[in-house]
Formats: sequence, C-alpha cells, structure tokens
Amino acid sequence: MRTFGVEEELLIVDPASGVPLALADALLRGLTPGAAAAHAADHDDSGFSFELKLEQIETQTRPCLDHADLLGQVRQSRAFADHAARIHGARVAALATSPLASPTHTTPNPRYATMQRRFGLTVQEQLTCGFHVHTFIESPEEGVAVLDRIRDKLAVLIALSANSPFWNGSETGFESYRTQAWNRWPAAGPAMIFGSLPVYRRVVARLLETGVLFDEGMVYFDARLARHHPTVEVRVADVCLRAEDAALIAVLVRALVESASREWRDGVDPAPVPTVLLKMAAWQASNCGLQSELLDFGTFRPAPAGEVVHALVDFVAPVLAEQGELELVRHGVERILADGTGAQLQRQALNAPGLDTPFDDAAAAAVVAHAVRVTSRGAEPAPAAGLEPVLVPVRRG
Repeated sequence: MRTFGVEEELLIVDPASGVPLALADALLRGLTPGAAAAHAADHDDSGFSFELKLEQIETQTRPCLDHADLLGQVRQSRAFADHAARIHGARVAALATSPLASPTHTTPNPRYATMQRRFGLTVQEQLTCGFHVHTFIESPEEGVAVLDRIRDKLAVLIALSANSPFWNGSETGFESYRTQAWNRWPAAGPAMIFGSLPVYRRVVARLLETGVLFDEGMVYFDARLARHHPTVEVRVADVCLRAEDAALIAVLVRALVESASREWRDGVDPAPVPTVLLKMAAWQASNCGLQSELLDFGTFRPAPAGEVVHALVDFVAPVLAEQGELELVRHGVERILADGTGAQLQRQALNAPGLDTPFDDAAAAAVVAHAVRVTSRGAEPAPAAGLEPVLVPVRRG
C-alpha cells in the first residue's frame, strides 16, 4: 500500500461574529521548547505552517498507511489548531471560503509581497482553503504517468468536497466557489497529457520562462509532482467541513494513483480528453456539486451526480478491495450523497430556528458557528492542561 498524507487549510475566525481573524502569526509564535519536542514526537514530520493569508493556517499530516491513521491525524491536527486559536479568543473552521466579507492580510513574506504586487486583486481576495492529497510514487516517471491518467476524473473530487457556497457576504450560486476563485491564477486548473517526464519538465520550464510565474511553486496544476517529496499532489478539493469526508477523499485519491500506475505498467494509454473538456467538467462540479448533474468522465456528457460518483468508486474498486477499503468507501460515499456535502450543510445551517431567510451578517455568523462545531466534531482531546500547543512551521511544495 502506498503511503499518503494531506494538507488542510483552515480559517481562523471570531467565534461570535464569524469574521476571519489575522492571527496565524500569533498561533505560530512564542512556543515552548518542551512542548515542541512533545509535538514532534507525536507527529514526526507533520506540522503547521503559514499560508498566503494570516487568516488561515495549514496543517500537515505525516505519511500514513491506512484510513484510520489518516483520519486520526486530521482530527488531532484540527483539535491542536483549535486549541491554539482558543488561547487568542478565536476558533478554526474548515470552510473553503469565508461567508463574511472582511479585509484580508497577506502573510509578510518577500515571495508573497512580490505576488501581491504582480497579481493585485487576485492575491488580495485569495482567502481560500484547499485540501491537498500527497500519494507516494516510486519515481518521477511513474508520477507523470499517473498525472496523465487521473486528469479526467479529478472533477468528481471537486463535487464530493464542495464546501464554499458563500463568498464575501454573498450567496454565490456555486457549491465550490473556491474553485472559481482559485482558477484565476494563470497556471491553475487541468493540465495537458504530458506523455513523459522530459515533456513535463519542459512544460514547467517554459511556464517559468514566460516570466508570468515566479517559481515552480506557482505551477498550480490540479495535480502535479511535488517539488520536495516523492509524491503526486492532487490539489482540486475544497477543505472538507467534516474530517470523515477529508479522509474518504484521500483514500479515493490514493486508489486513483494506484489504479493509474497499474494502467501505465499494463500499457494502457491515457484517455485523450481535451483539456478544455476537463475545464467544463471542473466548472460543472464547482457549480452544481452533487445537487444535479456532473459530466461523466467516460463520455463527458451530463449524468446524474450520484451515478458519476458511483462510477468513480467502481473504477477504483479493485484497488480498494485489495486494500480492504472498498466497503468503507462505499459507505462514506453513500453518507455524503444522503447527508450532503459541506456546501449543503452550510446552507442547511441557515434554516436554524430564529434566523431570517436573507443571507446577512447574522446568517453568515450562524454558518461559521455551525462550521466551527462540525470542524471539531470527533476531534482528539485538547492538549493536557499546562501544555501549550506547538505549531511547527513547515514549508512544503
């Protein structure tokens, strides 16, 4: 079984108003050496780090072998981040966009400052929280082969993880508006079929030669080779409101990677889907989530969302069965289809007694309060009394 791990970006919020708070530097500062050692012993190479905005913090798991380990780490990291936030009168929420309009503060970092000058409003408004899954690969050559063979199926993950229906105080009409906001970056979105590692490297080099991108870290493909780890990094998902959904999507990604690798070794060519059709599939998933239709990844014609999700599970079922995860995934998928995605749960929170129907600041605050509760649900107990949380800055690709 391949190892896999995840990165989660979480919003730091005011628990009363729901407004994002620029406290990442406070959460990552002033940590005791003794607590740091305890955290390192528990988490190996996992940790916490800054992201583009001071209103968010990123958590990272260590490499895992199974669903239970990954889910436990996601819950523990959420609990640890929330405990750190509470010290400063805040909470963390697994929301892919903020329901409330609020100024944002770019993390003081020379690279981010350069991005702010170059990309203006795109950076100013880029308070979005994603969920990235890293899956081990034997070689970069295998990694490129995997990228070529999973690209047509990634839009389904956008729909399953959809968790951003509100943006800056507005109802967007989308299930994953984060996808729309994120794809304003020049190199974001689906990529071409590369065919080989040299071609992948040449494409990345050519992108950098344009001068539009500052470094390889800005090659924001939906899936890419990680720069500092022997992994394929799948980047399409919203951060998931429920930890269980996050672990489910990670397991699906690992199964996709393994299935794609087997196709490559068996001489199966990638599906020759034009990139523009992949953009249509991603847009549809972002717009509708699981509410109506997705584009079927075999025909790229509309089909009921549930059918497309089941088709994805069926596609990776042989790998899931070998790894003892098939029933777990089938159950998890049925749970999301029945109970709703994070976006659906956010909208349902507006129906709580005493709330007006219009989406105003009070309604948005209620959505955030609900998200705070769900984010910490099932989390590991907070650190013992007297042990301050330790957030270890980790820079990743």
